[in-house]
Amino acid sequence: MTDSDQLAEYPIPPVDALEPPPEWERLREQCPVAHVRLPSGDQAALLTRYDDVRQVLSDPRFTRNAEGAARVSAEGSGIFDQRRADVPRSGEGHQRWRRRMTKWFTAKRMAAMRPSIEAMADQLVDEMIAHGQPADLKASLGFPLPVWVICELLGVPASDRDRFSHWSDTFLNLSRYSAAEMDAAQSAFRAYMAGHVEAKRANPGTDLLSDLITGTDSAGESLSDDALVSTGTGLLIAGHETTTNMIGKMMAMLLADRDRWERLVADRGLVRTAVEESLRYDANAGFGMIRYVSEELELSDGVLPAGTTAICSMASANRDERIFAEPAEMDLTRSPNVHLSFGAGPHSCIGQSLARTELQVVLEVLLRRLPTLALAGPAADLPLVEGLLVGGLREVPVVWR
Repeated sequence: MTDSDQLAEYPIPPVDALEPPPEWERLREQCPVAHVRLPSGDQAALLTRYDDVRQVLSDPRFTRNAEGAARVSAEGSGIFDQRRADVPRSGEGHQRWRRRMTKWFTAKRMAAMRPSIEAMADQLVDEMIAHGQPADLKASLGFPLPVWVICELLGVPASDRDRFSHWSDTFLNLSRYSAAEMDAAQSAFRAYMAGHVEAKRANPGTDLLSDLITGTDSAGESLSDDALVSTGTGLLIAGHETTTNMIGKMMAMLLADRDRWERLVADRGLVRTAVEESLRYDANAGFGMIRYVSEELELSDGVLPAGTTAICSMASANRDERIFAEPAEMDLTRSPNVHLSFGAGPHSCIGQSLARTELQVVLEVLLRRLPTLALAGPAADLPLVEGLLVGGLREVPVVWR
């Protein structure tokens, strides 16, 4: 292993709002399994090639949380450092939990939810237009829409949406909040969710949480209150901040090159492939996925010893020249598009169909309502969010005619 004083610091800081760090290409070519130091001071192996990333993410033996895994943040706090056992992280118990969750994110359910998501987006666009321009597209549409959707899934009243937004923001930050603030937010959220679960037990509705409370899995087992609270936490993290940031980044990427936007205005049939290409092309995707390699693993480019914490950079893998033709080009017609933005294997993102639906609806609504939409300034000047694990733009100022 490389001497500690020669370790690269991770995360790699972005150099541009929309362009990837040049280190990605160098690492893929020269050092696809790189030893890095995390903000905590712990060491990990950074994987940047597509085949290696896919192999590790697809291996059911390896999970994110394990005793002995490297800590991300300096204090070992934050949502990714919780070593909770409320929800099974691997094995048959995890798969039963996933099957119960997955039925809420089928194509049929997404089709049923689409009109309400579109109505929410239209309402938010109405409010953005009423407030005048320039407008911050992220604050006006990207930030509120996903949390509204998650609150609806969990049966949370609209009056509590702002609290959910704050909790989500706190959970995913490495530097903007102190360990004490993160711990306080986690405690407040778990207390809220515990009360919400109790209320749903007394008066179940038609939402996802009520279904989990009243039903059982294929082994006839029901979820404990702690498991239900942890499930709510996971849904908030996966369904709000990540999609919020992707809405902002997608729109910035599409508006940064006027030809891309005009092509979509002329042919809205490209919305689906444009969303997939935006997911692949995203150069500011954040931290990546953590996997604790509990057994020695042979990769195409070396061996990961047992006890290694691997950081899988899906964003770098999505730019791998071995897999994607002209990966530095944003091709709105790219198909098939085998990007790894939602992970791979038994731990891939459960809510990816919902995220895709929200991104497609946002794009469709904006193309219909504001075909003259444009960035209010140069794309290179878009401000990045600091400290956020999922990556993102602080704001996306736009204008229209």
